[in-house]
Amino acid sequence: MNYLDFIATKEIKAANAGFNIDIKQLNQKMFEWQQLLVKWGLKKGKCAFFEECGLGKTIQQLCWSDEVRKYTGLPTIILAPLAVAEQTKLQGQLFNVDVNICESQKAISKNAVNITNYEKMHNFDFSVFGGVALDESSILKNNIGKIRTELIEAFKLTPFKSCYSATPAPNDYMELGNHSEFLGIMGYFEMLATFFVHDGGEVHKWRLKGHAEDKFWDWLSSWACVVPNPSILGYEDDRYNLPPLNIHQVTVKSDMADDCGQVLLFPTASQTLQQRSQARKDSLEDRVKAASDIANSTNEQVLIWCDLNKESEMLTKQINGAVEVKGSDSEEHKVKAMIGFANGDVRVLVSKPSICGYGMNWQNCNKEIFVGLSDSFEKYYQAIRRCWRFGQTKTVDAYLVVSEAEGSVKDNIERKQKQADYFMQNMAQRTINSLLDDLNNTTRISNSYIATERMEIPNWIM
Repeated sequence: MNYLDFIATKEIKAANAGFNIDIKQLNQKMFEWQQLLVKWGLKKGKCAFFEECGLGKTIQQLCWSDEVRKYTGLPTIILAPLAVAEQTKLQGQLFNVDVNICESQKAISKNAVNITNYEKMHNFDFSVFGGVALDESSILKNNIGKIRTELIEAFKLTPFKSCYSATPAPNDYMELGNHSEFLGIMGYFEMLATFFVHDGGEVHKWRLKGHAEDKFWDWLSSWACVVPNPSILGYEDDRYNLPPLNIHQVTVKSDMADDCGQVLLFPTASQTLQQRSQARKDSLEDRVKAASDIANSTNEQVLIWCDLNKESEMLTKQINGAVEVKGSDSEEHKVKAMIGFANGDVRVLVSKPSICGYGMNWQNCNKEIFVGLSDSFEKYYQAIRRCWRFGQTKTVDAYLVVSEAEGSVKDNIERKQKQADYFMQNMAQRTINSLLDDLNNTTRISNSYIATERMEIPNWIM
C-alpha cells in the first residue's frame, strides 16, 4: 500500500452502494440538473436529498424509485405524509411514471412505484422491497421517536434507501445523525462520538469538535446533497426565483397581571415557555377574532394555522367557508379537505402544522394566517413553505396574530430564518463539490502538514 492509499483509508466516507446509469436513460422530462441528482443518488444507493421546497423532490424520488425497481427486479415503495400520495400520483402521470397507491401488502405492485402513508406502515412486510424513499424525511427528527425507530428497524436490510426533505432545522446536527442511521451510513451515537463533544450541563447539547469540523462536512457530503437552487450546480435560476414574502405582525392587547393579580399597564413580553403558553390562552378570543376578520375580508383562498384545539374550533365557526382538519378526524375527511384545498374547492383550510404542514403543494394560495405559533421554527418553516415555494407566482402575505405579551414574534422568526438560510448555504457549499466529484469519478485527497521544527540539512549532503 502506498502513502496516498494509506491516507485514503483514514478518510471517513460513505461508500458507493448503488449502480451507474447513463444520464440519457433517465426520465427526459426532468431538467438536466434534476437528472444529475438522480444519477448521483442511484450511484450512492443510500443517500439523502436536502433540497429547497419546489425544486422537484417528488419527481426525483419517483424516478430514483423507478430505476431501482428496474435494476433490482424487486418492488420499491415511497412513504409519505397523509394526502401526499394523491399529489405524487398526479406528478407521476405528468412524468410518465406509474404510481400505485397502496394501503397493505396485498396491493403492492412490481410494475409501478408503490406509495403509502407513514400511518399504514403496520400493514406491510418491508423485507420484500428492493428500495425505499422517505418523503418529508424530517419525520426522523426525534431521536427517541417511535416512528423513527420503526423506520430504522423495518428497512435495516433494504439495499437501496433515500431520504427527501428541505434543509434540516438550523444547526440541528442530530437530525442529520438520524438520517445517517436510517440510511445505514453510521449510527447516531457513533456519529456523536466521532465528530461531537458534549457541551456543558444540558444533555441534549452537542457541538462539533474543533479539529473534526471539516471531516464532518466531508463525511456528510459523501451521502447527502444540499441544493438551495439550481445555480449552485451551475444551471440557470430563472424559474426558481421566489416572489416576495411579506410578514405582518398583528398584535392584540393583553391584560397581563402581576404575581399579586394586578393588571399591568404596560405588559412585559413573556420569556419562559410556560409564560408564552399562558399568554396565548389568555388572548385566545381576541386573536381568533382578529384572524377571522382578515380571512372574511377577502374571497381568496386562505390557509390558517393554529396551535390549540379551541382556536381551530372557534376559527371554523367564525370564518366563511372554513373547513377544519384536526387530529381526531377520519383519514378520509383529512384527505378530502387537503386535496379540496389544493383543487380550490375549499376556500379556507384551518389546521395545525403538525397535521397539514408537511408535503403538500399549495401554490394556489398566497395568504396564510398564524393564529398560534408554537416554539418550533421547523413547524413554522414547513407551514409557510406550503404556499411560499418555487412555482408560486404571487406575493405571499403571512399574518402572525399574537398577544402583545408575546413580544416581537416577527423579529424572532426573521432571525431564525436567517440562521436557516446560512445553514443551508453553508451545507450546500461544503457538499456540492463532493457531489460533482462523485459524478465525475474523481476524489480529492489532501493531507495538511504544518511544520513545527526548522529543517536542518545533514552534513553528509553538505
